[in-house]
Amino acid sequence: MDKIEFHFLEQLLYHTDKKYVVSQIKNVDNPLFLHYFAGNYDWDSGFEVPTVILDHEACDLGTGLLMFHYADGYRMLERSEGNTGPSLIEWKEFLTKIYTKLVNLDFKSRNISFDPGLTKIQKYKMKNSDSELPDVLIDKSPGSEIELHKL
Repeated sequence: MDKIEFHFLEQLLYHTDKKYVVSQIKNVDNPLFLHYFAGNYDWDSGFEVPTVILDHEACDLGTGLLMFHYADGYRMLERSEGNTGPSLIEWKEFLTKIYTKLVNLDFKSRNISFDPGLTKIQKYKMKNSDSELPDVLIDKSPGSEIELHKL
């Protein structure tokens, strides 16, 4: 990505009109742009924009894994009961959708690598508590490693 794209990304990240942000993201065709946006997104702002990224044709497997990780998908995997508040319902719906896409490898590209950064012990404990846990959720995704620039 060039300086102009990074500048546009930064403006979009801090834009307050969610409808505008959604419309601009729908017009992006660069998987790296979507990855950088997801990596810098303020997750307290809800799941509407991340859902648009997830549904985008240019969304890469690595970006999907990044969003699962950044949205605290591992907490959902722990199967914690009692997560029922309105914001948690939206969170669970998003994570269920992204979980399904990741497990089914429902991404057109797998060019951007993302490493959830789990230790061998963390992976072992997760696999021990759920032997059917798909590796795609806990392992580094295939592709080129991309340094996430914090904007």
